[in-house]
This record gives sequence, structure tokens and C-alpha cells, in this order.
Amino acid sequence: GLEAVAPVTAVWGNVDDASIRHRVPEHQRVTVDGLDVWMTHIAGRPGRWQQGMGDKLRADPPDLLVCGHSHILQVERVGALDDMLFVNPGAAGKQGLHQKKTCLRLAIEDGRATKAQVVHLDPEAAAPSSSPTEP
Repeated sequence: GLEAVAPVTAVWGNVDDASIRHRVPEHQRVTVDGLDVWMTHIAGRPGRWQQGMGDKLRADPPDLLVCGHSHILQVERVGALDDMLFVNPGAAGKQGLHQKKTCLRLAIEDGRATKAQVVHLDPEAAAPSSSPTEP
């Protein structure tokens, strides 16, 4: 698995079976190079948080919230939550209605995400293409 190549932090999603749910939690909060990162599959999105998530975020906002579920690529600073960076990398797998496969690469400097790079995973391409964005 991926663990053989690099360190992995993961959470389970709504289509994961018991074998996955026994290995990884629903939520993870870790510090990466001084950046407070909260990862969960279903969080909603800024202004439309999943039930209970908005209260949790307001009580203790992370620097970075990473979620999925919608399979919709989104990178947004949330000023109302101490300028938290919200990211949904889209979808890299086969499950779901998405037509494009994407993931994100984040640059972290001095405990802050300074650059988000969208990586387009095109099976016809010899190598993935990417485009930088400022978070």
C-alpha cells in the first residue's frame, strides 16, 4: 500500500467497509510542520457545515480542514474561522459521479499553507498535470 512509499494519515469515508473503518478513524487531527490539520470525510463546506461540524470548528478551528465526500474540488480561506484553509481535493478514485480525477499538493512554510497546487490525474496523460493556486 501507500504506507510503503510515504507516511499516511487517513480517515474513513461513507463507502468504506468495516475493514477500513477498523484501521482508520472518522476524524484525525495532526500537526504537520507546525500546521494544525483536521481531516474528516464529511464536513460540509464553508457556510453549509454538516450538522454539528460548525460548532466544533467555531470552538477550536484548525489551520487547515481537509475533507471529501462531495468530490468537488474546493480551496477556500474561511475568515470567520480564524482564516482557516478549507480544502476538498476532489476525487482521485473511481467511486462517484465526478468526471475529472484530482488531488491537491500543499506547500507549508512556518506553520502556514502557502500554496495549493491542483494535480489533475488524467489516465491518458503520460504524467499528471498541475496548476498552482494561492490558498
